[in-house]
Amino acid sequence: VLCFPDPRTDPWPLVYSPLPVILVFTSYLFMVALGPSCMRQRQRLELRSLLLAYNLAMVALSSYMFYEFLVTSVLASYSYLCQPVDYSRSELGMRMARVCWWFFFSKVIELLDTVFLILRKKQEQVTFLHVYHHGSMLFNWWSGVKYVPGGQAFFTGMLNSFVHIFMYGYYALASLGPWMRRHLWWKRYLTILQLCQFVAIAGHSSYNLFTECPFPDGFNTAVLLYILSLLALFLNFYYQTYVREKQ
Repeated sequence: VLCFPDPRTDPWPLVYSPLPVILVFTSYLFMVALGPSCMRQRQRLELRSLLLAYNLAMVALSSYMFYEFLVTSVLASYSYLCQPVDYSRSELGMRMARVCWWFFFSKVIELLDTVFLILRKKQEQVTFLHVYHHGSMLFNWWSGVKYVPGGQAFFTGMLNSFVHIFMYGYYALASLGPWMRRHLWWKRYLTILQLCQFVAIAGHSSYNLFTECPFPDGFNTAVLLYILSLLALFLNFYYQTYVREKQ
């Protein structure tokens, strides 16, 4: 299946050209590289109220996107095994395209996660996994919204939005202060939920590589390879954080 820019989403903000996303990504890398040295002589910022508001807003946005992905896919009778993109301007086709754009835009907003870590001088948390995940999702979903806003891609967005409800909920609670730490014993299970997400997406993407489905194999292959890289990095994080530390 050949891929051409979707005329419905092509003129939308940040989608019409790769240049805005490249500029955002470049600015992000500069901030990661130079931010810690700029903060070296400055006092770390607490940002508790800002972090609480930000994380609660991300819980709300993730909940909205999960609802839209789920309801639209149900109303449009989407298949979880093989779902081509609905390129029509029907109500449900446009609804799915819009929530795909919001999901892409949420990845731009999530770059603030790194900004807050640097301002709070928590540089040890700005790992390769952190920067790789945040940066690469920009380009993955830019291409998704530009070429295939819907179809098989809905499953990844829906599942990731669901996981982020709990992830940003955890961050919101953690931002309340050290006294909340004893109530956050479930951090390990949050990581397990993320790992289960990657396994589900890998299975979902790989299935169509072995079946006839009118959804571009190139996208399924790219998603599969990307998810396998995240799975390897998160498994290493799980081992280092929950297994090796205990030993």
